[in-house]
Amino acid sequence: MTAAFILNKELVQFRLNLKDPFLFAGHHFDAYPAGKTDMTPTAIERHVEWGQDFDPNAPFRMYHGNTVPGFPAHPHTGFETVTIVEQGYADHFDSRGSSGRYGEGHVQWLTTGAGVQHSEMFPLLSTEHDNPLELFQLWLNLPEKDKQAPAAYKMLWHENIPVIQAQDADGHAYSVKVIAGRFGDTSALSPTPHSWANAAENGVNIWLLKLAPHARLELPASAVGMTRFAYLFEGSHLALNGERINHKELVDLDASVGLTLVNGDQAARILWLEGKPIGEGVEQYGPFVASSREKLVAAVQAYQQDEFGGWPWGRNDPVFPREQGRIAKFDHGNRTELPPSGHNL
Repeated sequence: MTAAFILNKELVQFRLNLKDPFLFAGHHFDAYPAGKTDMTPTAIERHVEWGQDFDPNAPFRMYHGNTVPGFPAHPHTGFETVTIVEQGYADHFDSRGSSGRYGEGHVQWLTTGAGVQHSEMFPLLSTEHDNPLELFQLWLNLPEKDKQAPAAYKMLWHENIPVIQAQDADGHAYSVKVIAGRFGDTSALSPTPHSWANAAENGVNIWLLKLAPHARLELPASAVGMTRFAYLFEGSHLALNGERINHKELVDLDASVGLTLVNGDQAARILWLEGKPIGEGVEQYGPFVASSREKLVAAVQAYQQDEFGGWPWGRNDPVFPREQGRIAKFDHGNRTELPPSGHNL
């Protein structure tokens, strides 16, 4: 019998089924081979449905890409994407004239608001070695008052993201990467201006936990009614208040219960999510999210009228040249931002 503080438990293949204020998350793990000079895979030893490759049993997927893997231009409105690239690189282009190359620990925060088109392609930069990609993309809802906010894009460079390094009483190491919210006395970087995560009272926490074998970590209770999820995406198993959680299991937790995490005999990584529910209606049609059916229809019609300002990049799957380093560009290149350690890959 499952303990009462575990509300639900499910095995994840790709999609993480979440609750308000989160809409969903995807866990991408792709063992891409070495790339050609045009950043496409050197070999695909299987049949591929080009433009629609989501085979969960394949070593890697092309997704909607026909040359470079990834997601060519597509619209979003009414929510936010938080893209955490732990391995590999992503090239971002959007209809507001912003673009960027980021990866290896960087996080991109995109408020889609009143509407934006963007593309996310995964260039295979190394021609000599494999190009593994691991990323999470979280969809975080927006309240009605911010659904018509201007779209906004922000880079959280990994050099700036707070990471807590500590040991338990027995000397076992653990770390907490604070992407959103706070952990103890450590606060995350600010998200985009209209994010639900901007107000401390909304309690949005996005953490990546790393635990050495047998490490122990205490997590206090949160407020009654808060959403709380844990996803063990690396490691064999761990215990939450004595209840076993296995690899690739997503656990929906009662946030009002304090937790003791005790890792198993392998190093573990955990995606930890918390947040106050927005508590409004959610109507969704693919990448369009609204608070009512009427407003959802209006959002789709707005895109059909002007494609959220159009697409300024010529092709729908743009990528930077292979030699381009890490960078973020805004307002059609009028402002450029580099990570603190420079643009080198």
